[in-house]
Amino acid sequence: MQVKQIITTAALLGLSYYSFGQDVNKLIQQADVERVIKTLAADDMQGRGTFTPGIEKAAQFIESEYKKIGLLPLAGDDGYRQNFTMTRVTALKTLVNINGKLIPADSTFASTSAVSLNWSNNSDVQIVKLSAGQNFRTEYMGYLKSGKKMLILIDPQFTAVFNSLKDRSKKGSVTNKTNDDQALVFVLGNHDDIKSFDVSYTGKKEELPLFNVAGIIPGKTKPNEYVIFSGHYDHLGILKPVQGDSIANGADDDASGTTAVIELAKYFKKLNNNARTLIFVAFTAEEIGEYGSQHFATTVDPDKVVAMFNIEMIGKASKFGENSAFITGYERSDFGPILQKNLEGTAFKFYPDPYPQQDLFYRSDNASLARVGVPAHTISTDQIDIDKLYHTVKDEVSTLDMGNITSAIRAIALSSRTIVSGMDTPKRVAKLER
Repeated sequence: MQVKQIITTAALLGLSYYSFGQDVNKLIQQADVERVIKTLAADDMQGRGTFTPGIEKAAQFIESEYKKIGLLPLAGDDGYRQNFTMTRVTALKTLVNINGKLIPADSTFASTSAVSLNWSNNSDVQIVKLSAGQNFRTEYMGYLKSGKKMLILIDPQFTAVFNSLKDRSKKGSVTNKTNDDQALVFVLGNHDDIKSFDVSYTGKKEELPLFNVAGIIPGKTKPNEYVIFSGHYDHLGILKPVQGDSIANGADDDASGTTAVIELAKYFKKLNNNARTLIFVAFTAEEIGEYGSQHFATTVDPDKVVAMFNIEMIGKASKFGENSAFITGYERSDFGPILQKNLEGTAFKFYPDPYPQQDLFYRSDNASLARVGVPAHTISTDQIDIDKLYHTVKDEVSTLDMGNITSAIRAIALSSRTIVSGMDTPKRVAKLER
């Protein structure tokens, strides 16, 4: 290629990037970003808690946005809701005696899908001690996965986390896989010489409705290949009041990600040139166990999903500064390098997850699709190690940087274009066991 040709080609490439930039700036506007996120994180959504009127109201708003955009429902669904049910078990009474002494009610709670327990020195009940110095989270997760009946004695060192779990248990335990043979009964305190124990528990079991909100833009030339854009629209609901405020608005977590999903749907619908089918889904029940995405993963053929852009907490500048975000599981596929290649000529940059100790790859809805082999990653800007507003009533719109949200959404739109067009296909990832 001669020098004149090189110069001409470079000029055309520059013009192409400039054109894309102009399109994305025009089609994704900050004013609309503000409108959507302020609606989702308003007080009248009551924190969008799972199984509450607030999450119903949020779902209705997302549906109305999808309808205005012109998305189609998923195949087999009458509307944008992807309905399923979960089992919730709520404790009514828990009585524990150790060596003939009744344990105070505030020092015990049970986790089980059974509606009754009656233990009296049962040989099939394992007595476990969680001692000072052990890793509470690791041990606790092991108990949950054990499938066993356990009487678990918690060292007073863990009083704060014990009380947090006990308070959460009052709302009921939710599961999509009931196992009445498993039961965990937690007791706070030092109990060294256990000669006898008795447990009497009764609970209430109920089937409750849940719903993801999903819509699609069919692919023009590769309709059987899917690209997913997702965020979770649930949050924590109503918490204990702090300075008179009890609503956990979840503006960053994850009204910001849900706003991105809506804005990206609008953007790609206006372009109307996607080769692959695009799925836009707002997941429910992420905060209580990623149940919405787990259900969704059973409704799509994972081999047809070429990539998943899960968007979680993009409301503030990342630790890398403005015009940046990080990608969880960056090392697991070439998803990140593809995105960065598509951003050449722009100021925005994607980085690997700087918080590996936080285990973020498994803490959002991308994990549900990654488990079945999809190159599924979460894009975020949150400084999770120092974010004092995370999971508090202070996570409100007034704390967010609307410019940061808008630039992140525009960057995702630009960086995804060769995947959307069918030019690039991220490498598959090994199916996860976790």
